[in-house]
Order: sequence, then C-alpha cells, then structure tokens
Amino acid sequence: MNKLSIEKRAQIIGMLVEGNSMRAITRMTGVSINTVTKLLVDVGSACWVYQHKAFCDLTCKRIQCDEIWNFCYCKEKNVPEEHKGEFGYGDVYTWTAMCADTKLIPSFLVGKRDAAFAEIFMKDLASRLRNKVQLTTDGHRAYLNAVEDAFGGDIDYAMLVKTYGSTESTTDQRRYSPAECTGADKLRISGNPDQKDVSTSYVERQNLTMRMSMRRFTRLTNGFSKKIENLEYSVALHFMHYNFCRIHKTLRVTPAMEAGIADRVWEIEDILKMVK
Repeated sequence: MNKLSIEKRAQIIGMLVEGNSMRAITRMTGVSINTVTKLLVDVGSACWVYQHKAFCDLTCKRIQCDEIWNFCYCKEKNVPEEHKGEFGYGDVYTWTAMCADTKLIPSFLVGKRDAAFAEIFMKDLASRLRNKVQLTTDGHRAYLNAVEDAFGGDIDYAMLVKTYGSTESTTDQRRYSPAECTGADKLRISGNPDQKDVSTSYVERQNLTMRMSMRRFTRLTNGFSKKIENLEYSVALHFMHYNFCRIHKTLRVTPAMEAGIADRVWEIEDILKMVK
C-alpha cells in the first residue's frame, strides 16, 4: 500500500464509500485485495479515533436514534455450534444517533441489539452533548434503562412505537418489502418532549444511506463482512465521509460544517492525511 499514490488511495476510498465491494475494487483498479483491506483498516481506524475526539461538547437540541441490522461471517441460523453466541458471528446491529437539525451522526456503535450495548451507546452519546436534548427512539425496550442510566432525569425523552400490518402473503414480494406501517404511538417516557418533534424519520432515512453506501449492508449479496473488525472500520469510514465530505442536499453544507465542527468541505485526501 505504501507504494500507491495518494490519488490511487483516494480512488479506492471513494469506491468504498460509494458502495463498491472490495473485490470489485480490486478488479477495477488492479490493486490486490490485501492492499484494499489494509487501506480500509488503516483509514477506518483513523476515522474512528478522529470522530471520537472531535465530537464533544455538541450543542444538539433534538436527537433521533435507531439500529440497523446486518450480519457478519454468516446468517444467524448458519452460525457454527462452536461460535453460537459469540459476537461477530451472525446478527449484528449498528446503533446510530443523528442530530435532527444538523444531520450530524455524533455517536455510532457496532454491536448486539441488547441492553449491554444499548447502555454503552447511550453513555457515549450523553458524554458528547453540552445541553439537555429531546431524544426520540423506537420502541426497543433496551433503551429504557440505558437512557435512564446515561441521562438520569435530565432529558426530554419519547418513544415512537410503530404498528405494522400482517406480513402474510402468497407472493415473494414480502421478502423484499417491509410490512405496511398502520400507525405510530408517541409515548412520553421522561421530561417534557415536544410532541411535534417526536420522530425517527431522519435517522431511519440514514439507514437507507448506509445500505446504499456500504456493500456490507446490501441485502441478498455475498458482500457481507467476514470479520467484525472490518465491519467496524467500514462503518467508521462511512460516517467520516458522511459527516465531513458529503454535502447534505437540504443543508447545502456537510453535517460537520452545520454543527460548527468543520469550516470547509473535506476531500478524501484530507481523510487519508489522518493515517499515521
């Protein structure tokens, strides 16, 4: 990788953040799969460290949280007996928090969809915020204790609990389309959340961006992660590019610029300069 020009490395990173698989990149660039993997590891780890340090004392007012599913190594039903229950084999969830005003993703976590990871995620989010915020999550019960432990009573917290119609169908269409949402209840959990701001629409839209921008999240392909560490590096790279390099269509600046963290649109070459 050290022999690659910065232009070639930027080309590879650009392909990764635009949803190309690693083997497709090797075919298009003529670079070995090991080189692409090492570049992902080096850049992804640098992205995680930078965002961990940069996202602090944030003045967010409205936060939306959600989890997105994918799997690592193999699907949950196919996990070998010796790896059952082991993190990195089977179902994996990426927890994301989004500022509804700046569209910044200040906190994210790759893990299981359980109470332990919910607590880690919420404590990380709370540590990055300067002010009291309004928080909206879905109806996942693991959030209840996690939010209480992380924020105490110093938060306006509501759950948006959606109800869905039957998924029964005589066609295969149900495999590719979710059940129809038939309603949503806004439940006040603590504080005094403004009902008109109880929403998870922005963060749920981010789920689509993730599936479009990372081949590892695309359904019905063989581009899924084989190692949990590489999935974590890919997620860190995705959010670095999203927060700092990608101009948001509505804001007309990057989320990091809107949040006052950056004063310009970053280029991929700027991300590469973070690699020691």
